[in-house]
Amino acid sequence: MADEHLHTEAAEGHRDRRFHGGTPAHIDDDELARRTATERADAGLTDYDPADVPAATDDPVPFDAEADTDEQDIESVTARQEAEGENIPLSKDNPFPPTRYAE
Repeated sequence: MADEHLHTEAAEGHRDRRFHGGTPAHIDDDELARRTATERADAGLTDYDPADVPAATDDPVPFDAEADTDEQDIESVTARQEAEGENIPLSKDNPFPPTRYAE
């Protein structure tokens, strides 16, 4: 219990409770920097706390078109348009793309 971690206002890191509560013998600079970055982000001086950013990955995120709802919606609209004859290839007889306006 004498070596438990205490979070005090000073960035003193690991504190031993067996000794007096005066100035710590060694101030942990890394702890001070971490707390400063967190407080700057909380105060709005910086956009984010660098410690809160997850590590980047080199692996690409797999994309499954079968499971993507947006892709399924696009495919269903395209299939309906082809079934109803809305998608007619452009030719000399049909030089303009289809329109939704009444002729």
